[in-house]
Amino acid sequence: MLDCPASLYPQAEGELNRPPAAALARNRDSHKGSYGSVSVIGGAPGMLGAALLAGRAALAGGAGKVYLCPLDDRLPVDPAAPELMVRPADEAADLPVADVLAVGPGLGRQELAERLLEQAIARAVPLVLDADALNLLAVRRDLAALVAERRAPTVLTPHPAEAGRLLRLGAQEIQADRVAHARRLAAGLNSVVVLKGAGSLIERPDGYYRVNDSGGPELAVAGQGDVLTGLIAALLAQGMDAFDAASLAVRLHGLAGDGYRAENGGPIGLSASATIPRLSHALNRLLAGG
Repeated sequence: MLDCPASLYPQAEGELNRPPAAALARNRDSHKGSYGSVSVIGGAPGMLGAALLAGRAALAGGAGKVYLCPLDDRLPVDPAAPELMVRPADEAADLPVADVLAVGPGLGRQELAERLLEQAIARAVPLVLDADALNLLAVRRDLAALVAERRAPTVLTPHPAEAGRLLRLGAQEIQADRVAHARRLAAGLNSVVVLKGAGSLIERPDGYYRVNDSGGPELAVAGQGDVLTGLIAALLAQGMDAFDAASLAVRLHGLAGDGYRAENGGPIGLSASATIPRLSHALNRLLAGG
């Protein structure tokens, strides 16, 4: 064995995704205000389900209160999760006060969507951007510049095509060097970036990353990205820093998929809505040391 001083080893640029979860342990004497509030902004007509999935996932992830701010104002209550406080986003674009904002699931790209995104970026609270919020940043470079200037934490959750739009590249180019392109996005937008895919990457603005090994093709179904967005927001609302919250959410989402595959003998048939209760199970097991 070579007697090489540790100081001569190159500094690690990344690690396997094993984020700490101890910060989420709960005191017996606590209440809903102890675990933060989340507002989900999205759900344009025809895409309301995306916002519902994100809101339900935020509840499953432990947020004390969750507001749903859909652009489609026809839903007065979510019958499957009446705990969600529905506050339709109107032309005044007034968002409820919350500890964390999650923008993008089913947002659409109309003028109201742009105004809501701009208002959310201006709020001095942690922000999670997904789906059409990312697509709007790709065409509204002024909004992207505002994201880069934010002092509050920001998490972006692109799949390869969305990352490509932000970087003016094709999805295949993104896939050819995922670490480098996630690093470019994280540094350029001063954000934690979750580049989704097989072996999702969680990248900090300083270039350090985690690579995830949980989950698989059982998660390759519509709505899973919305679930992940809501889960990240919930962990942020409970006080985790952006890098650990994004990392833990990605791992838990994958563990929920792993559990389904083990129980059902294969990856087929897991819906996004059926994934949500599995998030709580995976988180509680992790906290218990299982």
